[in-house]
Amino acid sequence: MTPSGNTTSFVAAGAIALTLVLGFATQGNAAIAAATTKVPDGARPMTAAELYMLYHGKSWRWPDGAGRMQNNDRRFSAWVDGTGGQSWAEGRWTVSDAGRLCFDATWHATNGQFPAKTCFVHRIYDGTIYQKRETGGEWFVFRHPVTKETDEAAKLIADDLVSQRLEAMKASLSVRKTE
Repeated sequence: MTPSGNTTSFVAAGAIALTLVLGFATQGNAAIAAATTKVPDGARPMTAAELYMLYHGKSWRWPDGAGRMQNNDRRFSAWVDGTGGQSWAEGRWTVSDAGRLCFDATWHATNGQFPAKTCFVHRIYDGTIYQKRETGGEWFVFRHPVTKETDEAAKLIADDLVSQRLEAMKASLSVRKTE
């Protein structure tokens, strides 16, 4: 049972937000979603240090929001504002020498909150980074040796696209819950 007592609407809100989060790396670019790539045989998992250097202190722009990977305590925060409604998340991001980047956060919507863990696997070969979402994702070129404007990695930027919007969304959703 959820804090609001309404399991159906809570699950629906959670499913919408989770779909947005799980799809941000592959659904944000139609060309990526349409072009599954075979990872070369010699590709190796990226190390935790390589992943940290790629993601730390960056915001990842998504079609309907953004996520931020902070250096301090590896905090992860995000917001989504799409056709399914608004939600926000706070948690942690982790990397491993197996090439995994994971976001482990609690997502909040008007009708409740739910935990979600989303992981991506990374391989590298001759400077090209390949990525797929764990559990059912398709491999695609995340970044070419010389980053192209169409690379998903080009959506990782140093600007903080999350903090201001997150605070506003927290306040907005809090007001809606008490109405």
